[in-house]
Amino acid sequence: MSERKRRAGADAAAGGSTSKKPRGASAAASYAQSLRSKLRPDASILASLRALASAASKSKPAAASSAGAKALSEDDPASASSNYIVVADQDTTSVTSRINRLVLSVARSILAGRGFSFAVPSRASSNQVYLPDLDRIVLLRRESARPFANVATARKATVTARVLSLVHAVLRRGIHVTKRDLFYTDVKLFGDQSQSDAILDDVSCMLGCTRSSLHVVASEKGVVVGRLTFADDGDVIDCTRMGVGGKAIPPNIDRVSGIESDALFILLVEKDAAFMRLAEDRFYNRFPCIILTAKGQPDVATRLFLRRLKVELKLPVLALVDSDPYGLKILSVYMCGSKNMSYDSANLTTPDIKWLGVRPSDLDKYRVPEQCRLPMTDHDIKVGKEMLEEDFVKQNEGWVKELETMLRTKQKAEIQALSSFGFQYLTEVYLPLKLQQEDWI
Repeated sequence: MSERKRRAGADAAAGGSTSKKPRGASAAASYAQSLRSKLRPDASILASLRALASAASKSKPAAASSAGAKALSEDDPASASSNYIVVADQDTTSVTSRINRLVLSVARSILAGRGFSFAVPSRASSNQVYLPDLDRIVLLRRESARPFANVATARKATVTARVLSLVHAVLRRGIHVTKRDLFYTDVKLFGDQSQSDAILDDVSCMLGCTRSSLHVVASEKGVVVGRLTFADDGDVIDCTRMGVGGKAIPPNIDRVSGIESDALFILLVEKDAAFMRLAEDRFYNRFPCIILTAKGQPDVATRLFLRRLKVELKLPVLALVDSDPYGLKILSVYMCGSKNMSYDSANLTTPDIKWLGVRPSDLDKYRVPEQCRLPMTDHDIKVGKEMLEEDFVKQNEGWVKELETMLRTKQKAEIQALSSFGFQYLTEVYLPLKLQQEDWI
């Protein structure tokens, strides 16, 4: 059936007084409201959350951190003895020294009549693999030459030299710039920001340092609200007083200090709309938590901030994402890392995130009305099947079952589908019941 006919049929059903659709929707609404009666007193739910928080505080550090620490060479992270690359935060003096040594080697090569070439770690897709022992994606230690004398690589070699020069200047000034600032210093050479961004990641790999160590950051994107206080470059921020919009997560996480919280868990939210609902309803006061979102695809600062909260506060992290393949992909980036930044996955991943909702099985469990569900497109189905083949998905039986349910029903839904039962149903019924039942995977 075509999309137009399907919508016309749905509209006709919604308009007819004798249609089964309204009765079905009414029955679903009645059932949804009946779930309120299943909620225990908040004190009971809070007791369960305290037990969860206590267990998280006693858990051992993630394997990724210990393995990453072992792989690091105190003298030069880029030359770690492991077969995959691990970068580390470096101070300005260290990064500047590395750039100086690299440029000196290039100068010696030119003076010797050999021209110059950069040895760049290969970030090809085939070189990025998931390691079950670490539970994250890593970049294998393979290098490719980028000679200036080769027509195929001359331009990239030039851009690499230019980015090294710009980063060196930024470090000497002791300032931070955005990736956009970097691009606009030489638009004609870079051509497109994606090219300067890619070379910037290459430079991080070459120098064995994190991108933030280069003092080049992305613009602010993520926001946080709830039971959290921290100092941002010396200014104390109370995230319970940030209103509905929350506090923007600083692009330079290094300037964050003095993190304190009485929260019992961290609630990671995929979208801004759900974040605003939670913030306006002061969900964090009823159930003490820290709520943060990257407003879609996670940016580096939000991923760094989440990991830092997890490590320093030792709190469990629960995730609320859309019931579609992309919601799960976003969650996987937080947990296992992205291929684009696999070289820094040790610092950017939070492996032990629990998938709270909205899960495919929730659509029937909570009787989400058919008119609030969306048919999966051919591309959605393709992405879902590809995810089933990913090693990190196969590691979690619960994820496999949920993805199989999604592909079998060929239905997806956004978090906002719960608003069909009432605009505050998310905060008043759905999430409290999920927490009460400890319904996460």
